[in-house]
Amino acid sequence: MDTITLMGIAVALAMDAFAVALATGLALPVMNGRHMFRLGFHFGLFQALMPVIGWLAGMTVQAWISSYDHWVAFFLLIFVGGKMIYEAFFDHDEENLERDPTRGWSLIMLSVATSIDALAVGLTLAMLNVSVWVPSLVIGLTAGVLTVAGMLLGRRINGIWGKRVEVFGGLVLCAIGVKILLEQTLFQ
Repeated sequence: MDTITLMGIAVALAMDAFAVALATGLALPVMNGRHMFRLGFHFGLFQALMPVIGWLAGMTVQAWISSYDHWVAFFLLIFVGGKMIYEAFFDHDEENLERDPTRGWSLIMLSVATSIDALAVGLTLAMLNVSVWVPSLVIGLTAGVLTVAGMLLGRRINGIWGKRVEVFGGLVLCAIGVKILLEQTLFQ
């Protein structure tokens, strides 16, 4: 696989992570280096591991996984996005740690939801008989870097527009979930 193709794949896979990180930067009342590290590390790790898992699974489970991966991503993103929208309207506790999507189950769900498409890339690499190790590393690093960039951009936008953009962040997550579902059901 040539470098340009690999970078194109890595950036394309990282776009969901970037968008979720942007929404997270919008939603967090206070953002620090720990938030950026946790989200960047987990998104990068999951983006790096999913192609390896897909590659190891190879063609034996391709039909089974591809039939529902978009539904998993859709429901996870709708759940987290809906929770953000709900909390923007009904949760007035500014110090509530449950609102931090860089912790706990929210972090795991977002990591899985943004990296499911990388699983399909791993399956494709197995079918093409291409080694997964270098692509996996590049995909993970790219996702980690773009995640941190998305959080920083989200924080900057939040500083300009204020707290109300949390609703926008939740809507972005829901829109990403709908986009994934539509791409896999209507446009296949």
